[in-house]
Amino acid sequence: MIVVLEKNITDEQLKNITQHLEDYGFTIHKSSGAERTILGAIGVQPNFDTRKIKILDGVEEVYRITDPFKLASRSFKNENTMFKVKDVTIGSNEIIVIAGPCSVESEEQIMTIAEIVKKSGAKILRGGAFKPRSSPYSFQGLGEEGLKMLRKAADEFGLLVVTEVLENSLIDLIYKYTDIFQVGARNMQNYSLLKELGSAKKPVMLKRGLSATVEDWLMSAEYILSNGNPDVLLCERGIRTFETYTRNTFDISAIPVVHKRSHLPVFADPSHATGLRDKVIPMALAAVAAGADGLMVEVHHDPEHALSDGPQALLPDQFVEMMKQVKLIANVIGRTI
Repeated sequence: MIVVLEKNITDEQLKNITQHLEDYGFTIHKSSGAERTILGAIGVQPNFDTRKIKILDGVEEVYRITDPFKLASRSFKNENTMFKVKDVTIGSNEIIVIAGPCSVESEEQIMTIAEIVKKSGAKILRGGAFKPRSSPYSFQGLGEEGLKMLRKAADEFGLLVVTEVLENSLIDLIYKYTDIFQVGARNMQNYSLLKELGSAKKPVMLKRGLSATVEDWLMSAEYILSNGNPDVLLCERGIRTFETYTRNTFDISAIPVVHKRSHLPVFADPSHATGLRDKVIPMALAAVAAGADGLMVEVHHDPEHALSDGPQALLPDQFVEMMKQVKLIANVIGRTI
């Protein structure tokens, strides 16, 4: 339920409205926009008579939210969500680029790639230290040593860090090194993990699951939002279909669909979406044209010897070219990068 408050509402009136909603069993989430402040009253209250709230002083209007995702919905918050991570603003007119290797392999490797990423204009360094792999015999990451290398490289070149968290027990460890938690496709519906990240004090990038609908995806975001963390960004990374010519099928239509239904920023990962480096640049350009708020791509200076996902990693000169082309597309649609 959405409670729209009057423009000149007093603190006492707001306190009274909040108390009534809590007494009726609702959890309250406040959203202050440019024109109005609204309260999201979340809770299962079948056949609740909204007139009980509408008659209170300071209430302008009361609406029911028909979407199953409440806090992620445009009904709850019409303005696009924006939040700052140090000096980088997510969700603004600027398209943010995240780049780096699939996995941190060595200090020399991550330092080399971080310098390439910085010089090309990206703002955030990616790299996995704990890797969920399809095969138990594949490289699983360097663990905390990899996190230390990733943080050192990012600090050396003035970049932010995003890295994946696989399970609840790793949240505190990864918190010390990352600026943004990444929830991978396989964990999109790990609700226990999402709840814990809702209590974390750092932003969360939520990747779309392999077979998830847009509603599934937004409902997973709802777990993070409803547990107190408003700084969520979504990432489209391709879904599993019957097509075999690419690693996944890049659902580019999900970008404008989500923007219409939700206020959350939407990034795109054309590297995982296609699995082939020669497809990454065209899909990155298409994602920006479709309205993506950011890109996440894999870059490696020696992909033939990469310990994971070498075939989809851009070479340094390809990444430089991608950044040039993306800037042109951004300029056409009135955005910056």
